[in-house]
Amino acid sequence: MDHLPQDPFMLVSSINMLLRDGEFDTLESLCCNFDKEPEVIKSYLHSYGFVYSEHQRQFRPTGYDQ
Repeated sequence: MDHLPQDPFMLVSSINMLLRDGEFDTLESLCCNFDKEPEVIKSYLHSYGFVYSEHQRQFRPTGYDQ
């Protein structure tokens, strides 16, 4: 993968896949590889209803843990 998708749903899927498949061990290392700031990604996806779970190392829909 040369770049991260712009579409928020494709972005969530891509990030979760890269973390799940072991391409990257943290969101920070993934973001560094693609020259993105983790907080910018988190904020962008939060505006579309997703939050990052450090424990599960994936983006999930807001409220998944309630």
